[in-house]
Amino acid sequence: MLGVTIFHTNDFHNKLRPEQAARLGELKRSAEGSILLDSGDAIWAGNIFFRPGGERVLKLMNQAGYDAMAMGNREFHFLQTGLRRKIGWAKFPVLCANIRPIDNADMPVRADVTLERKDLKVVVFGLTVPMITERMLSRRVSAYVFDDPIETAAGIVPQLRKRADLLIALTHIGLNRDRELASAVPGIDLIVGGHTHAALERPETVGKTAIVQAGWFAHRVGRVEIEPGGDVRGELLKL
Repeated sequence: MLGVTIFHTNDFHNKLRPEQAARLGELKRSAEGSILLDSGDAIWAGNIFFRPGGERVLKLMNQAGYDAMAMGNREFHFLQTGLRRKIGWAKFPVLCANIRPIDNADMPVRADVTLERKDLKVVVFGLTVPMITERMLSRRVSAYVFDDPIETAAGIVPQLRKRADLLIALTHIGLNRDRELASAVPGIDLIVGGHTHAALERPETVGKTAIVQAGWFAHRVGRVEIEPGGDVRGELLKL
C-alpha cells in the first residue's frame, strides 16, 4: 500500500480565522495527494438555533480545500430547514452514517465518501453523538433520529472494508467512545475524532486502529502519515 498524508481538525466553534484557513490550504498543498478532514462542531450555532443566512466558517473551510467533515452536534438540527441552513455552504461532503430520516425527510448528509489518492481508495465514513433517539419524546417533532454509532459501525464496516485500501472513521462521539469503537469494530485503520476537545500529541492505538484528535478552537491541526507498510505516525502542528 502506498503512503498518504492526512491533515485533520475538530471543534472550531467558529474560531477559524482567514489566515488559519490559508495555512490549512498551504499544508494540504505541501503534501502531494494529501487529505484534509474535520471532525465536526465547526460552526457558530448551538443545538437549537441556526443562522438563516448560513455559517461563514464553512466558506473558509471551502477555501482551505476540505475533503469531508463529520456532522457534529452543532451542525445537527431537528428540522429539515435548520439542518440545511447549518451545513448548506459546505462544498465538501458532510458525513454521518448513524442518522436516519423520519417520514421521508430530506437528507442533506451522507454516510460515507470514497477519495482516490495515489492509486489508493480511501473510504471515509462519519459517526455523530446521538442527539435524538427513538426513546426520546423529542423524536415526535424531529425529522431525524440517531442510531447508536458503534452499532452502526459494526453493521457497515465489513462492507466498506471490501472497497477500501484505507478505512477512516470521521467521528464526533468523544475520545472514550472512539476507544470503544476501535475495540469493538475491527477493520478501521484510523479514527479521526472530535467532541471532547482532546489534543493527542501522538496517535493512540487500540488493537490495530489508530486514534487522533486535534484539540479545539483552531489552535492546532493534526498531521498523520500512513506509511506504505500501514504504520501510522502523527503529530499536532500549531495553527
